[in-house]
Amino acid sequence: MDDRTREYLRGRFGDYYRRASITPPPAANEREWGFIPWTEGPGETMVRHRSLLDLGDVESFLGRKKPRHVYFSAGRYDDPSASAMSDKGWRSSDLVFDLDADHLPSVVLGEDSYGEMLAKCKDALLRLLDFLEDDFGFDDLTVVFSGGRGYHVHVRDESVRGLERDARREVVDYVRGIGLEFEELVEIETVAGTAGRSSPAEKRTLPTDGGWSARAHGRLMDEVDDLLAMDEAEALDRLQSFDGIGEGKATAALNAARENYDQLAAGNIDVHSAVYQISRVLAHEAVAEQNAPIDEPVTTDTNRLIRLPGSLHGGSGLAVRRIDRDAVDAFDPLVDAVPETFRGHEITVDVTDPGLVEVGGDSFTVEGGVQSVPEYAGVFLMARGRAEKGEE
Repeated sequence: MDDRTREYLRGRFGDYYRRASITPPPAANEREWGFIPWTEGPGETMVRHRSLLDLGDVESFLGRKKPRHVYFSAGRYDDPSASAMSDKGWRSSDLVFDLDADHLPSVVLGEDSYGEMLAKCKDALLRLLDFLEDDFGFDDLTVVFSGGRGYHVHVRDESVRGLERDARREVVDYVRGIGLEFEELVEIETVAGTAGRSSPAEKRTLPTDGGWSARAHGRLMDEVDDLLAMDEAEALDRLQSFDGIGEGKATAALNAARENYDQLAAGNIDVHSAVYQISRVLAHEAVAEQNAPIDEPVTTDTNRLIRLPGSLHGGSGLAVRRIDRDAVDAFDPLVDAVPETFRGHEITVDVTDPGLVEVGGDSFTVEGGVQSVPEYAGVFLMARGRAEKGEE
């Protein structure tokens, strides 16, 4: 980034901050603050170990310093400005989750466009919210678009703020499905023996009332519904694609599904041994498909610095946007996170990395060299290192 570009972006970030209304996080005076200024050269320098007392009013500080990136700590401390973590006096920490499109298994780097990556990240966010709200029962959630490649979720329930790293790692393992064994999901009930059998029997059930067992059961029933919609030959071929399922087991499993559908729907997977065997395979598929691939170090780190909602992301020029929970489905980061400050006029940029641009509701290809583009697109290109500021 050359001097002209850096000074242009710094100035326009300042214009944004002078107009923006930014709400600090709860207990802002107990948190560490950090920021990255617009420095010369290819690297970035983090200024951290600051308290709100050091910064003063957040909005005034941002308008004055015009930083490239702004952060606050998940942790709350006795002395947030102490230069050594051991001297800060840790009190508690928000439980923070980070979803980064670059790290999602479903994203194909080099093939998926920026917009496609963010769409896949939104899907992962919705799965994460399902875990947090339905499985854990959290209701104090703050959902944030990071301004870059993904989303953050802050949980500030008092019940979790005191958790140490190991306990936070258990939460990570649960939402990612790490170490989950099928047998742990199955409930075993001893029932009376049937006619001709004096000894009690065991009934194995996948509970349908929530958690990973309900997800595994849902995956099973999707498979059963698909099988029953096929003609018999196709269904048998599908069943025999499962390891250990030959023609005989496939026929038995299909008949069991037809004759015991209501029992299967209620969670009974003991209608035939082959059904139980298939259920185990499908449960592993459910984990692979429905886990939330969060960034573990962010959640387990009680001292993590996280982006300030309302600030600008210096790598995109997009706003770090807090999203109301009921607006998550409709949120479009490439439209809703474009600052109004950068709308309504065009600027000249010298494009060094031509190609697809997806921002502001537009999707277009920019050619190399000097181009006139909407300012939000120009800021996006310059912040991402794809253009320099041209002469007006």
